[in-house]
Amino acid sequence: MARHKGRAWHGRLLAAGLGVTVLAAAASVWTAQAGPAGGRQPQAGVSAPDARSQEQVAEDIAHASDRGARGVNITIDDGPDPVWTPQVLQLLKDGGVKATFCMVGTQARAHPDLVKAVVAAGHRLCNHTVSHDTTMDTKSEAYQSQQILDAERMITKASGGVRPQYYRAPGGAFTPYSRQLAASRGMRPLGWNVDSKDFEQPGVDTMVATVKSEISGGPTVLFHDAGGDRSQTLGALREVLPWLRQQGYSFGFPVR
Repeated sequence: MARHKGRAWHGRLLAAGLGVTVLAAAASVWTAQAGPAGGRQPQAGVSAPDARSQEQVAEDIAHASDRGARGVNITIDDGPDPVWTPQVLQLLKDGGVKATFCMVGTQARAHPDLVKAVVAAGHRLCNHTVSHDTTMDTKSEAYQSQQILDAERMITKASGGVRPQYYRAPGGAFTPYSRQLAASRGMRPLGWNVDSKDFEQPGVDTMVATVKSEISGGPTVLFHDAGGDRSQTLGALREVLPWLRQQGYSFGFPVR
């Protein structure tokens, strides 16, 4: 799974997220691993979200589609963004496509109206951490917990109570700890098979060719709706979505 590097926008997100981290640490530090029986429990004196009502899902990284062998999962990362997310939503609506939006916590908190619009349109939510730190797999378990659990709260609050059903580690920086923690909260770890490379803005034709050449290797396709000019993403989606239908694919959600 490729790791995205060199994103100035994500550096700004991380700086914003660090402010959340400092505030969270002043009140409580997340060090819980809510896992199977016998796993680590919250340290004494540390508050953690109530997991009693959460569905526990598999902790291995999902790639398959709930529509079977000819299903495709369109996933949209890093938003919501006030400029690009509404345009992505309109394009998906026009094509009759449901997608999974992997949201950054600080973005969701800043744009709750867009989170609600995503939910109202029938799309699913995915937790993409507080600040999109692609080095999360090198950080402490307390830090990983804070990034995942704080983002879960931010997204759920912004949506009006709808919880994210998946967890995607920034840049694919999963750890066994983060996968188990997310799964214990009902968020299936989510990978991808086809990286459109839209973050690099290689051109619409290149992005379309990438999807066409790689979709046979797996159903989950990665696009973005934030972090810069996403006009190429829109252009690629306009071509890719009808082409996939013509090839006999249907659009679904990642398995849980």
